[in-house]
Amino acid sequence: MTTTEPTVVETPGGGTQHVWPLPVDEPTLLDLVTTVFTDHWQHIHFGPLIEGAAWEVGAPNAPTAITMNDGYATIDFGAWHFHLCIGEHTASGPELGRIRRCSRAELYRGLGSDGSPVSWGVRLFNGRDEQMMTVLLPNPFLTDRQEILDTPDFTRLAAWDTLRARFLSLSPDPLDRSGKGFRHSG
Repeated sequence: MTTTEPTVVETPGGGTQHVWPLPVDEPTLLDLVTTVFTDHWQHIHFGPLIEGAAWEVGAPNAPTAITMNDGYATIDFGAWHFHLCIGEHTASGPELGRIRRCSRAELYRGLGSDGSPVSWGVRLFNGRDEQMMTVLLPNPFLTDRQEILDTPDFTRLAAWDTLRARFLSLSPDPLDRSGKGFRHSG
């Protein structure tokens, strides 16, 4: 079940975030992954973002295939691919299957010191609550090459608005368009 009001989370080193939980059933997660990587691949960066490591990978092209096998979605870009366990995985037994499967998914936005959003994304976590992947959605303060824009381009929130509408039944939020810019911190 989704909620229209976000949970407010204070993160070590990450500041304040608004978080909306998403359903973690296989059809919803496959739809989410397919939507993000098929419709928005040229504007996103993705990978694990954990304390001490941030893999901000850009897709080289749209996926050549997105397939499912034994609970794993394979997102294939031709020259390389990755796997996410988003459904029931049985080959490794029930305990490993539970650990490997996505048990928490969320849309989030990070807030700056003035309370305005400065980042938007999607995160998936496994059964140990370890991060599987973060997708950094297009940012109105950054180009697709992650260079700081002189003037915000709020049309870059289209992916965020689409995901909010599709998975949370929420319309665009004026708060998302209230920021003045982005600056890297600490």
